[in-house]
Formats: sequence, structure tokens, C-alpha cells
Amino acid sequence: MSDMTSLNKYGAVAEPFAFSIQRRLPGPIERIWAYLTDSDLRRQWLASGIIPAQAGSSFELTWRNDELAGSADGRPEGFPAEHSIQSEVIAFEPPHRLVFSWPPRGEVSFELQPAGSEILLTVTHRRISDRRNMVMVGAGWHMHLDILVARATGAKPEPFWEGWSRLKEEYDRRIPA
Repeated sequence: MSDMTSLNKYGAVAEPFAFSIQRRLPGPIERIWAYLTDSDLRRQWLASGIIPAQAGSSFELTWRNDELAGSADGRPEGFPAEHSIQSEVIAFEPPHRLVFSWPPRGEVSFELQPAGSEILLTVTHRRISDRRNMVMVGAGWHMHLDILVARATGAKPEPFWEGWSRLKEEYDRRIPA
């Protein structure tokens, strides 16, 4: 196995106000596509919500990170137990590319590419408002993807809030001022 178990691979600033991060996951590609598009599978690592298979369609994503953590322990002040956003599908190209809006003006893309017996997942979050949010978004995507890797490989994920808090400090050091 290559670096599928490398859960500490950091994302980076891809372009001004854009963050990109990659993970290798066990195939086949259709299995990983399902983790992106099936609400029940996506809820296990990110957020629930039925994503329509057509560009221009609206949908809602709902995060319940306490469930990913196993409890509300360590949830930072100001973070609700549940948070939802209204989004719109920009591109839906099974099983390789999913892009949707991230209100108020951002966008998130997921790209899947075969890499031998593994699948390379690249997540890029564009038009992040400022450095403070880039630090939080970086820690969030990193932690959510670590949980996805754990789910896809049958490992036990680290509690969400504990990992996110640790990663937020690390991204604060890594992302340029």
C-alpha cells in the first residue's frame, strides 16, 4: 500500500484564497464516488444532504460534527451542534468530478483519479474570504478527509473536535499571513 495510511498529509494554499488537499483511498472509483454523493455515506465523514445529479440544482448540506467526534466534548465555543448551508451543483460528472457552491461566494471541487489500485481524491476549496477562514477550512477539510480515509479503510477515526483543534493550530503555523 502506498501512502493510503498517511493521515498527516497537509493541504496547502493552491492559489490566492484557495486551499487544496489530497488523499489516496482504496478503489474502485465508484466506491469513493459514492462516499461523495450518497447522503448516508457522506454523513459518516462530512455532511448529510441529497446532492442532485444535475448542474444548476440546489441542495442543503447539514453538518453534525459531534456525531463524528462521538460527543460534543471539545467543540469550540460558537460552533453549533448542527449547521446547514444551501448550495448549488456546479458540475456533476460521475465518477470523476463534483463541484458545488459554498456560500456566500466560494466553491468546492472533488476530483477523483485512478492511481494504480487506489483513487486519488483532490479537494479544492476556492474563494475563501480571508486567512482566518482559510486556517479553519484547512483544518476542517484535513480532519474530514482523515475520517473518510478511516471509514474507507475500516480504521477507527480520531474524534473530530480533538483532531480539528490540533490541526487548526498546525494550519495557523503553515498558512502564510
